[in-house]
Amino acid sequence: MMTLHPKIIDLTLDRMERLLAALGHPERHLPPVIHLAGTNGKGSTQAMIRAGLEASGLRVHAYTSPHLARFHERIRLAGKLVDEDALSQLLDECITANGPDPITFFEATTCAGFLAFSRVPADYLLLEVGLGGRLDATNVVDKPALTVITPVSLDHQQYLGTTVAAIAGEKAGIIKRGVPCIVGPQTPEGLEVIEGKAAAMGAPLHVFGQHWHCFEDRGRMVFQDENGLLDLPLPNLPGPHQVQNAGAALMALRVLGKGDAEAAVTRAYWPARMQRLTQGPLVDAAPKVELWLDGGHNPAGGEAVAATLAAMPKRPTHLICGMLNTKDVTGYMRPLAPHVTTLSAVSIPGEAATLSATETCAAARAAGIAAEEAASVQAALAAIVARDPMARVLICGSLYLAGHILRENG
Repeated sequence: MMTLHPKIIDLTLDRMERLLAALGHPERHLPPVIHLAGTNGKGSTQAMIRAGLEASGLRVHAYTSPHLARFHERIRLAGKLVDEDALSQLLDECITANGPDPITFFEATTCAGFLAFSRVPADYLLLEVGLGGRLDATNVVDKPALTVITPVSLDHQQYLGTTVAAIAGEKAGIIKRGVPCIVGPQTPEGLEVIEGKAAAMGAPLHVFGQHWHCFEDRGRMVFQDENGLLDLPLPNLPGPHQVQNAGAALMALRVLGKGDAEAAVTRAYWPARMQRLTQGPLVDAAPKVELWLDGGHNPAGGEAVAATLAAMPKRPTHLICGMLNTKDVTGYMRPLAPHVTTLSAVSIPGEAATLSATETCAAARAAGIAAEEAASVQAALAAIVARDPMARVLICGSLYLAGHILRENG
């Protein structure tokens, strides 16, 4: 599949429409679709919506990207990850129908997902945008049941634009005529663009801070909209930002008129988002260390991790960080500086676009963090344990590094 197009990313819908037509238009035979876009939080929000729907006995498909440990994570059929044989057959079918024509890896695999989702009965399909929204391969569903736009910030500027307003315009491309849209917290310039698109499309908006509110109060989560107030436990996904993600999920369930609100907040599972590692070789190598894993990689992700660390009990905190060379590395690290003791910089194994440990180390120092290079995550952890055996250690900076850790530490 990687040989069928010279670029990994090439945003257009022409190739998708051609291949879907050749496959008999599976995108027209899907369960009701909930389409999610946003820079940060869409995966967590999707996981919470799924937890709420499944807890009420509904069958839910889910499409996410990128995967962490195995590609199969991207396609969840009525609650279960697609199996190897089914995935192989779906991909073969797509590549045969495509022939030698250009198609990107993400487009081909998205078509395979649509085939699977059209053939297995379910009550809903949670469809996560891959990149942007307007020209993303998932944006071929004419009439979803609901759209969701989580917080929009700067990321992937080389594809989506250099301002929040421009990026919000791309995300708002999933808004469809007459289809309700849930909007998470936004900057004023981002919200203006989203509201303009919704007005042009006649799409009812449910906007954070206007139509719904959520906040932490005395160790509980409070959600309120025009239908009343919910007093719920805090989300089981760690971090203050998850309260707002949970709010978007609850608003989605309210609009759908389905789902279990408390289960949405307390039963969601989304790996590599401030995930506590409790077993595996890394944990065995540092039994007294409090070991965490997070895949956030842009400035907003850095702010979310910083807020999470600030809310934790005080403990010396060390980062093991690897990042891609396409990211705003200093922008990611700057919010973390007040909350960490040291940073160990590593290269991401097997990733051509990894930033070198030397460059990551330099960026950390520029952000005000005491930093050193390490040959690997294992070497970095061993050095931290030798100095501070009771420390908190967070492995962070990239979903690709997080995936490597989950594979190696499984």
